[in-house]
Amino acid sequence: MKKNGIINADISRVLSYMGHTDTLAVGDCGLPVPEETERIDLALKLGVPSFMEVLEEVAKEMKIEKVVLAEEIREKNPKIHEEILALVNGMDAACEVAYVTHVELKAQTKTCKAVIRTGETTPYANIILQSACLF
Repeated sequence: MKKNGIINADISRVLSYMGHTDTLAVGDCGLPVPEETERIDLALKLGVPSFMEVLEEVAKEMKIEKVVLAEEIREKNPKIHEEILALVNGMDAACEVAYVTHVELKAQTKTCKAVIRTGETTPYANIILQSACLF
């Protein structure tokens, strides 16, 4: 049995399988998940678990070189946007932050290894994480 870190078997498995440039999404409870993409549903009830709780734990176990956010998050959810930027700025290595339309972000989830669905209910609380190389 795993002693610490992410104990969710599906998240742990997906992180272990990821290679350089593979992507993983973390989203609010309303983010649609394409049929071809694995859904890891953590939503228990509205707001639980929160987007940031899940993102912070995933970021502890994943080396990230790039994040993709919807442009709309800047205006529609500035609190979460600032929390994401603080997390990114606190990472060990430089991490690119890219912005696309929300429509484009949803389209990009088709190529993600998985989408982790949280209970988050604030708008545009969605992110795509691109895996960095460990060496």
